[in-house]
Amino acid sequence: MSSQIGKRVILSIFGESHGEMIGCTLQDLPAGEAIDLEAVYAQMARRAPGNDPTATARREADRPRVVSGLLGGVTTGAPLTAVIENENTRSGDYAAHRAVPRPSHADYTGMVRYGGANDVRGGGHFSGRLTAPLVFAGAVCRQILARRGVTIGAHILQIGAVRDEAFDAVSVRKEQLDALASSSFALLDPASEAPMRAAVEAARQGADSVGGIIEAAVTGLPVGIGSPMFDGVENRVAATLFGIPAVKGVEFGDGFSLASMRGSEANDSLHYNEDGTLTSLSNHNGGALGGITNGAPLVVRVAIKPTPSIGQVQASIDTTTSQNTTTVIQGRHDPCIVPRAVAAVEAALAVTLLDLWEAEAGHLR
Repeated sequence: MSSQIGKRVILSIFGESHGEMIGCTLQDLPAGEAIDLEAVYAQMARRAPGNDPTATARREADRPRVVSGLLGGVTTGAPLTAVIENENTRSGDYAAHRAVPRPSHADYTGMVRYGGANDVRGGGHFSGRLTAPLVFAGAVCRQILARRGVTIGAHILQIGAVRDEAFDAVSVRKEQLDALASSSFALLDPASEAPMRAAVEAARQGADSVGGIIEAAVTGLPVGIGSPMFDGVENRVAATLFGIPAVKGVEFGDGFSLASMRGSEANDSLHYNEDGTLTSLSNHNGGALGGITNGAPLVVRVAIKPTPSIGQVQASIDTTTSQNTTTVIQGRHDPCIVPRAVAAVEAALAVTLLDLWEAEAGHLR
């Protein structure tokens, strides 16, 4: 069961939702980088459960404990490892699901893949709980990137049928991203919050759930990050994003909307400003061409499916009797994972972009 990604800065995530602890290791971080742990804790709080009506009632402090790689608040060059204790578990809620898999969870696929040895409690290693160490790793990496002039932020673009306004893909502002990156319900238009919360509450009242879309942007990236074909910036970012449970779609720039455009509408023309700087007149391609960053903001959207743990009676199977049956999922679950997933999306971007930066620093302009 490999939960590792990266080529230069390598992230490994370990643990299970109801195990003693979860955590991560970052290998080959540059040495001598100051890390503000209070800023890391602030990012962890944005993802932590139990802090908002849209989230699960399970409360976890999510206070990471750094056990190696940091001395006096500065990276040493050794692997940076942090652990997070699991304190508020109810493993008995999952006893029935060893034989009766939950619909749209990894219970059945995990059982087949690992011969029934997988931990089904809270989803085990397949759980969204494992995004907590991802957010820790991203919070570390984004501080290093910030000193290189890179800013990352994301917002809730859609919950159910309710939409926020989208980024202006040509002129995303650093101040805008900084504000989003400190918000627990990140929006560009505050007026979207009430109807979004109403959509989540309607789903919760019906023992149901709702999904949505997260839109992220990155500014300050130089031209030249990424490689063509199989090692492009889109490839690498998408691979990390798909490591977030519930992510079912990723698009860059106008993504699938490009399919309905003509070339004259979709092309991004370059332009020299009066001061000699080079800009793009549009950003339909989302900041990358040929797998390589082009200097425009990197813009990516992530589709989050509705939380599959719902309180309704659902069809399933009993793997011990090979008979059809029904199941009702017990426990504490998010009626909407989207608000908490914003921090995880930002973290995935930070980890991947620092890895690419460190591997390709000699090619950057």
